[in-house]
Amino acid sequence: MLKGLVITPPVVGRISIGRVVERNGKRLPEKDDQFTLTSQVHNREGWVPHPLDEKLRKEAEGHKLRSIPVRMLFNDPTLNLRADYSLFDRSTGRPVCVGNGESCRRAGKEGIVSLTCVGPDACVFGNDECKAYARLNVVVGDGEEDALGSFVLRTTSFNTIRTLSARLQYFNAVSGGRLACMPLELKLRGKSTTMSFRQAIYYVDLVVRSGLTLEQAISEARQRDEQRRESGFDQAALDEAARRGFANGAFEELEEDVPAVVEEFFPEGEADPVAAPKASSDGLRGRLEAKVTQLPPQGAAA
Repeated sequence: MLKGLVITPPVVGRISIGRVVERNGKRLPEKDDQFTLTSQVHNREGWVPHPLDEKLRKEAEGHKLRSIPVRMLFNDPTLNLRADYSLFDRSTGRPVCVGNGESCRRAGKEGIVSLTCVGPDACVFGNDECKAYARLNVVVGDGEEDALGSFVLRTTSFNTIRTLSARLQYFNAVSGGRLACMPLELKLRGKSTTMSFRQAIYYVDLVVRSGLTLEQAISEARQRDEQRRESGFDQAALDEAARRGFANGAFEELEEDVPAVVEEFFPEGEADPVAAPKASSDGLRGRLEAKVTQLPPQGAAA
């Protein structure tokens, strides 16, 4: 294993909620109200759709793709969803500092150093450009084609990160540590807040697969776990291998992937003058408008 290289779950595609478009000479993220599954190939039109995208849309019978059947790769919730505070260098596209609110790893002239992390709100080094960023790896369907090949959902949405973190912990608890065997479903939900001026914003939730109760899903997970054990499948060893792989380096994102990540989730001048009014510096409305400009970028779940 190459030291310094984070070994992440094999990725066969992406799950996105929006895209990057060119507007007034700038490439900006544009939000959507449905999921899109893409391959890892990018051309002039954008990311090339994955074959599973068309299959799931047919199953949706003409409705927007707002749910995706999934399973987790690991029993440990923190291996499936990795969330941290991230700061990227816009000029090079490389990660500069990654922390969790207690400690951080920061790149400098002397290499990678470990420091105390105070979070983006109180960090002078971050200069208001550091924010929560998470990656969720899931197996779409039941892994019929590739049981260990995953789709990655990236997000800077606090709503999504908080919801997915809770759901993963809860499903792992109620299933007796059989999270990887639970039949689950990613679901796109909408909500309105004062900060969004009562307009709908979207976030990703994780629920029991459609047509099943929680009790039925737990029963299926127990049966699947027994079948795996009988076949020799070692879930504990898989979790441990992933844990070692994530700990093998400082930063998860590959250098070749970072420019696209920065463009979609850490764009320069995130406030869209078309979508958000200019903030006034005085009064409650002014403060709310200022916060609206800091909402998650339109290419990600809100």
